[in-house]
Amino acid sequence: MKRIKTGIHGLDELIEGGFPSGRTVLVSGACGSGKTTFGIQYIYSGAELYGEPGIYVTLDERPHLIREDCLNFGWDLRKLENENMIRIIDGTVARLGFPTEEEFALPSSGIDIDKLLLEILASIKRFGAKRIVIDSVAALGLSLRSEDDIRRALLKLSYLLGKAGTTSVLISEIETDSKRFSKYGIEEFLADGVIVLHYIGVGGGTTRALQIVKMRGTKHSEYLHPMEITERGIVVKQVEESEL
Repeated sequence: MKRIKTGIHGLDELIEGGFPSGRTVLVSGACGSGKTTFGIQYIYSGAELYGEPGIYVTLDERPHLIREDCLNFGWDLRKLENENMIRIIDGTVARLGFPTEEEFALPSSGIDIDKLLLEILASIKRFGAKRIVIDSVAALGLSLRSEDDIRRALLKLSYLLGKAGTTSVLISEIETDSKRFSKYGIEEFLADGVIVLHYIGVGGGTTRALQIVKMRGTKHSEYLHPMEITERGIVVKQVEESEL
C-alpha cells in the first residue's frame, strides 16, 4: 500500500509509514488541542518536504491570521502559495457574508457542499493537489439541516476527494471528555482513519496527547501518545519517551 508521509514528527512511525494514499482521515479534538496546527503541518510538510501540492480549506479562521500564526513555526505559507504549491480557500466569508481579499474563496452566499467540492476539484485539476485539509466539518455542518444531510455530504466529500487521488484530512471539534470522536457522531464511521487529539488536565497544569482510534489497512499503535506543540510544530512521542 502506498503511504503518504504526514510530516507530523513521530506520527508516521506509529502508522506503518504514513496515511494510506487516497484515503480520508478524521482529526478530532477539543479547543486548544492542536487540530489546526496538525492540518497546516500536514499541508506545509507535503509541499515543502515532499513536493506534494496541497489545498487548505478554512471555514473557521481567516487566512491572513493562519499565515501569521504559521510564521511562529517558520512556515512561510505565502512563499509556497506564490510557488503554486499551496492554495488556501477562504470559506469564512461564506459563513459571514462579507467580501474577501483572498484570491480563492467560496461565494459569500453561504456554505454549499456542492460549490465547495467544485472549487476543490477545480483547484486539484489546475495545480495537481495531492493533499486536502478541510477545517472544519463542524462549520460545514452548520449549513445542513439533518444528520442524514450531513452523512450524505460527508460521503460525497470523501468519495470525490478519494476519486480525485488526494489524501484528505477532515478536522472536527469535540468537547473535552466527550465519548464521541467527532462533532456529529457520524464522521468517524465514514472516515478511513480517526485520530483524536487530547488536551488533558494534570494536577495544576495541562498536557496534550494523540490517540489513533482507527486506520484502515494499517497496523497502528493503540497507546495514548504524549504530544507537544514545539517551535517546529507538533511532535508525537513514543510512550517510553515520557513519564505519562
